[in-house]
Amino acid sequence: MDCIFCKIANGEIPATKVYEDNTVVAFNDLEPQAPTHILVIPKCHISSAAEVNEENSAVIAHIFEVIAKLSKDLGMADGFRVVNNCGDCAGQTVKHIHFHLMAGREFTWPAG
Repeated sequence: MDCIFCKIANGEIPATKVYEDNTVVAFNDLEPQAPTHILVIPKCHISSAAEVNEENSAVIAHIFEVIAKLSKDLGMADGFRVVNNCGDCAGQTVKHIHFHLMAGREFTWPAG
């Protein structure tokens, strides 16, 4: 498989990691859309939110536990945004589920 996020998770491609455990890697986005913009990914390959099921849903729950931890550790008390794009029409460019954790500015809805 030629998945860039699998390669980052496996240490084959360098990334500025802010968190890592046996299940998850979190790293700074290369094209940040906010002062703090971190991607949180599972180490196992799940293509998108459409592929979440009983067998892998614990991984997704753990991702949100990590997001909560990072939001506290990185001082996001004023608020933060978590974004997941699912599919081409939604803007998913890497077919490995990932969550954008963004903070440090005010956001508009739905984009911006």
